Amino acid sequence: MMRRWLAGLACVIAATAAVAQNELAVTPQPAAPVAPAAASAPAQPDAAAAAPALTAGDVGTWLDGFMPTTLEGGEIAGAQVVVVKDGQVLFKKGYGYADVAARKPMDVDRTLMRIGSTSKLFTWTAVMQLVQAGKLDLNADVNRYLDFRIEPKGGRAITLNDLMRHRGGFEEGLKDLMATDPAKWKDTERYLKENLRPQLFVADQAPAYSNYGTALAGYIVQRVSGQPYDVYIEQHILAPLRMERTTFRQPLPPAFAPLMSKGYAQSDMPPVPFELVGTPPAGAASTTGADMANFMIAHLQDGRFGDTQILRPETARLMQTPAVPPQPGFDTLAHGFFWGHRNGRLVIGHGGDTIVFHTDFNLLPQEGVGFYASFNSRGENDATYGARERLFQLFLDRYFPAPPTQTPPAIASAAADAAALAGYYEGSRRVESGFIGIFYLLQQTQLIPNEDGTISLTTLPGKQFREIAKGLWRDVDGTRMLQVSEVNGRRAILDSRNPVEVLQATPLSRNPTFNMVIAAFSVLVLLATVIAWPATAWIRRRYGAPNPLTGRAKLAHRLVQLAALADLVYLFGWYRVLAPILKLQVEVYNNDMDATIRALQIAGIVPVVAAALGVWNAVLTWRPGRSWGERLRAILIAAALIGVLWLAWVGKLMSYNLNY
Repeated sequence: MMRRWLAGLACVIAATAAVAQNELAVTPQPAAPVAPAAASAPAQPDAAAAAPALTAGDVGTWLDGFMPTTLEGGEIAGAQVVVVKDGQVLFKKGYGYADVAARKPMDVDRTLMRIGSTSKLFTWTAVMQLVQAGKLDLNADVNRYLDFRIEPKGGRAITLNDLMRHRGGFEEGLKDLMATDPAKWKDTERYLKENLRPQLFVADQAPAYSNYGTALAGYIVQRVSGQPYDVYIEQHILAPLRMERTTFRQPLPPAFAPLMSKGYAQSDMPPVPFELVGTPPAGAASTTGADMANFMIAHLQDGRFGDTQILRPETARLMQTPAVPPQPGFDTLAHGFFWGHRNGRLVIGHGGDTIVFHTDFNLLPQEGVGFYASFNSRGENDATYGARERLFQLFLDRYFPAPPTQTPPAIASAAADAAALAGYYEGSRRVESGFIGIFYLLQQTQLIPNEDGTISLTTLPGKQFREIAKGLWRDVDGTRMLQVSEVNGRRAILDSRNPVEVLQATPLSRNPTFNMVIAAFSVLVLLATVIAWPATAWIRRRYGAPNPLTGRAKLAHRLVQLAALADLVYLFGWYRVLAPILKLQVEVYNNDMDATIRALQIAGIVPVVAAALGVWNAVLTWRPGRSWGERLRAILIAAALIGVLWLAWVGKLMSYNLNY
């Protein structure tokens, strides 16, 4: 359940649930140089000759075989796929249903889909338009353009370049991220000012994917242009590209609402309400595959679409160029585009997810090819994530096959180095200051050394990495790499395919096993204490046995029983607050929850008092006349009460903070 929740939460918080698997992403810069990975060899002539020609007929035949069975097998209602080549639409088609109950087929020209974080590319395009107009400086302090102030951590100002590279250092956030009731939805300005995210890192210190950072950039577009964000996008991007069925407006305008696809958890379940995204510049676009074809063509042609130029050629090329050169073999960010190599080919793009809609947008600029796919369901067991990843990889394998590769042999110290890396790691994209942080505390990535000297990560099942240079590990069956570095004084693991996040070695205080043991022990002991209370009372009444305790000892024992009950009620209260996350019902986390959360935060005095009572009772048992059995029970109960206090503290349940 925890693993499924985390997959969902990643999707919700980032609107990119499968960043690590499906997006090309930014590479954290290493703390010290390491040996570069071997450059990919050019494609072999026989591999190129074996690849079928990229034609409309071949693409259609291939997709008509792949898509229907994939949708049916994964309980996915519908999808749209578009391929462009050399400035023209090569192929476009809808599969499945936009409305299952009405049997309404998916129409790639007319049916709107939510594209989640793929929306960010519109924000970054707008930023680059204002840069070329001389109205924005990518290296200036963002406070120059805001009407509220962000106090930078460590004194290092946050710049637009930092935001485009997801290096603003911001914590994640859940409050007001999604809504289904328009009355509960906040516009971008209100969201940014009321939900200011704290910084975990100094700007540019570490990658941490941030919807807040992108929303900040969208608000800057609004302020500098003097137009509402959605109006600016309509006039400067959508209209020139003739994207007539695309909008960032929420709720949907009346003209667009009948065209919107239903969204499903699974195709055999009822549709979910229209999702109102709390950070529109980061994920609010509704669009058709046909419209997205125009957007792909413009970016494949240096900003040109037909006789319209949305970006000057030099600006478009700058947008597709990494601001910081990447380490060989590692992905990076190119002014908003995820940039990296797949099958030896340069690929730029951006994935995107809401709760139920899932999108992949990829460009091969050197080949003049674009590939877009969007799904309207999560699917059974989150099947869409795997389907989306397979779809693009199979497209590449079919038309742009990978050159042969060879993994270098392991270095002599690999086994010892693997053992030294063993342990738990937490992602830089996390919450620490609010109660949501308890999930990040209890579920982390484990690095496991294998008997053959390779290492594995629990978040990358089935993969093993061999150390080919000091601190550099490569997939024994592929080209994915892990690099050992240091971030903020802690050992870090950088993933070449997921560079919007770095894994940091977890200290004991945040170790999930340590904290899970404490949680299980505490709850079991307190439950036993509470259950034993009436059971013991009944036995005494039944057999007429007097209570052997008197005076302070009796009072302390009774207060400890009450403390155990109070702690369990306290934990149950937090469970009720956190339970909607397990069902992905994140729309409930808004100002309406503030009173409940504040009450539980104030109730944080309960575990403090309970722990003190537990210690007091344990101390009293060491007076003459008390048995070793009584002392042991008192110590166990005191430890359990202290355990609850520890979890409340380290899990931020006691944080007096409504910005989470």
